[in-house]
Amino acid sequence: MFTVLLSLYYKEAPQYLRQSLDSIFTQKLLADEVVLVKDGPLTEELNEIIVSYACRYPFLKIVSFSKNQGLGKALNEGLKHCSHDIVARMDTDDIAKPERFEKQLAVFKKHPDIDVVGAWIDEFENDISSVRSVRKLPEHQCDILTFAKRRNPINHPVVMFRKSAVLAAGGYQHFPLFEDYYLWIRMLINGAKFYNIQESLLYFRFSSEMFKRRGGWKYAMNEFRFQWMMRKLHFISILEFIQNVFVRFLTRIVPNFLREIMYKKLLR
Repeated sequence: MFTVLLSLYYKEAPQYLRQSLDSIFTQKLLADEVVLVKDGPLTEELNEIIVSYACRYPFLKIVSFSKNQGLGKALNEGLKHCSHDIVARMDTDDIAKPERFEKQLAVFKKHPDIDVVGAWIDEFENDISSVRSVRKLPEHQCDILTFAKRRNPINHPVVMFRKSAVLAAGGYQHFPLFEDYYLWIRMLINGAKFYNIQESLLYFRFSSEMFKRRGGWKYAMNEFRFQWMMRKLHFISILEFIQNVFVRFLTRIVPNFLREIMYKKLLR
């Protein structure tokens, strides 16, 4: 038994939300519960979509905030309403492949000591037939731990985890743009066991706008603060801190077209 957890805010495109929900409710292995957090007021069209799915699927549970709280706080509140220990994350603009939940749950059943099960993702623009790249991640704990010192070791939109292990590490915490990465670091320090399935189980929607959002001085400063946090937690050495800041600073301040090339050619 497991729960799917989503967070939705007003800027989401209605057609993307439909595609995301359809991919959840047409899985080969259906969830026992779906928790959707409305992170602040939504548009009338988004609310209508939610109502229509809630009528068709009584195990869809709605949690509402009167004001936008941000992803970390929204997911933390959503976790409180998840009835099962196994929780699958999902974003409201991505599309899960039909066998996603089945394959991830199989790992938990085969390896009961595992706390986090990730997977690769297919990154696409406009339509899933136009996959541009695949974000591949290391499979086993030792390699995941090493990878995490440089880059995010888990594709958040396709992760499935044990709620108990997440809460034991302090849950999601407010750290703009890095809520998930910060959680994985604290879980690894806390001794949680990670595993990444070596195949793509989700279509991740991205565009040139995404690369714009990942640039600029504000993002660079948030990146610096996050790297310093990893250093304070003794997760990385001072040399690793300097190397990470240097590489990421360049990534954030270059023109958007260069950043897009760097992500597609060097970071995938």
